[in-house]
Amino acid sequence: MTFKTIDTDIDALIDRYIAIWNETDPAARRTLIDAAWAEDGTYTDPALNGSGRDGIDAMTAGFQQAYPGHTFERTGNGPLDAAEGRFGWRLQTPTGEVLLSGEDVYVLRADGVLQSIVGTFDQS
Repeated sequence: MTFKTIDTDIDALIDRYIAIWNETDPAARRTLIDAAWAEDGTYTDPALNGSGRDGIDAMTAGFQQAYPGHTFERTGNGPLDAAEGRFGWRLQTPTGEVLLSGEDVYVLRADGVLQSIVGTFDQS
């Protein structure tokens, strides 16, 4: 299968995606979501899912409410091809302890925004 080359700064896009999870100001978070995600983008992991920018925003806000002060950090990346990739992450408590880690696989839309992310959790 051959994919069209997508002209996107992947590191900046993934950093923006991680920033969404850490941004507690609703307006600033929504600006990040609108810049990073396709209108019909989808996020799925074993505990959460969101569909469309509104659904992703609501999912993220709900997570922040359930885990106040927790932050995400990217731990690495490994491209699969021009339209897909993966990156590692970890979730830290307000005191800096790692609560959870995992890897997300993303698919980009042709214009370089996120179409989907499927997240997995590492076994501890």
